[in-house]
Amino acid sequence: MVPGDGPLARVPPVAVFAVVAVVFAAGVIIGGFAGAVLLGALAIAVAVLLATTWPRLTSAERLVRILVLAILVAITVGLVVR
Repeated sequence: MVPGDGPLARVPPVAVFAVVAVVFAAGVIIGGFAGAVLLGALAIAVAVLLATTWPRLTSAERLVRILVLAILVAITVGLVVR
């Protein structure tokens, strides 16, 4: 976790996790184009957060976050192709 004083600093991590889990589950359950749009929006949000925190992350943290983003993008593409 990267501590800070930005707009998300006061949001409880459990709430963020719950929102991400619900959006991910909805995207996978809905499937098709609508599900891909939800997962695509989630992937964009993850990419923005990764880009914002990039300078403060260690190499290992960067690798894990890139892996999570790649898996999310692969699932999104899988919904579109299916």
